[in-house]
Amino acid sequence: VFSRDVSCIPYYEECQKTADWLLSRTKHKPKFAIICGSGLGMLAETLQDQEVFKYSDIPNFPQSTVQGHVGQLVFGELKRKACVYMQGRFHMYEGHSLYKVTFPVRVFKQLGVETLIVTNAAGSLADSYKVGDIMVIKDHVNFPGLAGYNALSGPNDERFGPRFPSMSDTYDKDLRGLALDLSIKLGYSHFVQEGVYCMVGGPNFETIAEARLLHKLGIDAVGMSTAPEVVVAKHCGLKVFGLSLITNQVLKEYGSNEAVNHEKVLEISKKRAGILQDFVTELVAQINSNNTN
Repeated sequence: VFSRDVSCIPYYEECQKTADWLLSRTKHKPKFAIICGSGLGMLAETLQDQEVFKYSDIPNFPQSTVQGHVGQLVFGELKRKACVYMQGRFHMYEGHSLYKVTFPVRVFKQLGVETLIVTNAAGSLADSYKVGDIMVIKDHVNFPGLAGYNALSGPNDERFGPRFPSMSDTYDKDLRGLALDLSIKLGYSHFVQEGVYCMVGGPNFETIAEARLLHKLGIDAVGMSTAPEVVVAKHCGLKVFGLSLITNQVLKEYGSNEAVNHEKVLEISKKRAGILQDFVTELVAQINSNNTN
């Protein structure tokens, strides 16, 4: 059941306790946090000098229950930059409140993180997208948020951010431009897109009628995560960059015998792992060299 119970809000002191616990056990002071989407936990394999913490050992952390989400934080160095990777995120459809879904983002803020990179597996609604494409997220539609299920509902702690944060510039324009330039340099431009992501509640995939509605709204890709973490990151003052791996075409026509399933999503994620690793690694390297972090 999706919860709007404000009693489970991760107050500042609770987040600080978790951050202090982690900082007392790792030598790394991360400036970048990367959330790995379904089947994309291997992105953390590029980290050097790793220190790993299972979610079950971290105070106040919820547990990930979805296949393809390992359930651990990995600290380390990427291109001489301290990072923390979240191998496995939390979802509304698992029964977590949105306060728990976004709890790690607030902890990242208190760890000293300045830039959040979110990744996800998504279905394509855009007619021009192909399975295996990578979409740089330009903007999002947060359907649960529009329906009142927002991670910022309830009392606001000004130490995290303002009561009414603006979302008009959520996905950092400079980072998006840098990523698109990198896609050309790396030879990826023929399968790197830029578009609008939409979050739906899940866990079922979309009906054809729902897919047609989303397509008419100008949405390019749809998934079941990301928006809550991004909203909280923006609220906390973090820079945000997002990537969607297109793992399936969302059916928009009746009479098709095709059907998407989670196993196919994980299979496509595995096939694109190396390219996504290179993309994220080079992006972090360029942010360093351009002093945009």
